[in-house]
Amino acid sequence: MIINLSELNTPNVYFTMTQTVLPRPIAWILSENQDGSLNLAPFSYFNAVCSDPPLVMISIGLQDDGSHKDTLRNVLERPQLVIHIASSDQLADLNFSSATLPPGVSEVDAGNLELSDVDSFLLPRLTHCKVAFMSHVHKIEQIGTHDQQHLVFAQIDSVYVSDDCVRHDGKNRLTIQADQIRPLSRLGASAYASFGEVLFAKRPA
Repeated sequence: MIINLSELNTPNVYFTMTQTVLPRPIAWILSENQDGSLNLAPFSYFNAVCSDPPLVMISIGLQDDGSHKDTLRNVLERPQLVIHIASSDQLADLNFSSATLPPGVSEVDAGNLELSDVDSFLLPRLTHCKVAFMSHVHKIEQIGTHDQQHLVFAQIDSVYVSDDCVRHDGKNRLTIQADQIRPLSRLGASAYASFGEVLFAKRPA
């Protein structure tokens, strides 16, 4: 079956892409609202794009009414953010944070999520996330029809990794255990994927 995307409207293009570009990592982003409260929202158009400087990219669309989503507005005005990698047992909390809440209501407070301060960084992190990237905005670009999509390039300042996910190999090199993180990933529609079997293959010489 060949699906010609030029024959589909934008919602159906999105629906097709999100069901075929998979699995996708999820950026669970904490940012600061104008009133000082904290916003928390998940985004699955997200990945690492550069190591020097260390950059990740999050693609953020507009609201149905054409306005900016809270996360985008926040990072445009206050350029620090914390990007978390949720574990599979945090699906309920992550999904709750995607809901549209009344103005002034923090997803962190509404979800009764615990926070931990981070040394030398303005924003806290979610205590029970095993990975968090303390980051600042490197650059924001607009793309797409009528510039409706914003690409947020976030530069990572420091990385938190839970101690139970860190090991040292025989050469005393730091290794991070993905099977201990159990990262949650996004599929299409309302589907998510939990962490499965770890497969290994050395790159050919």
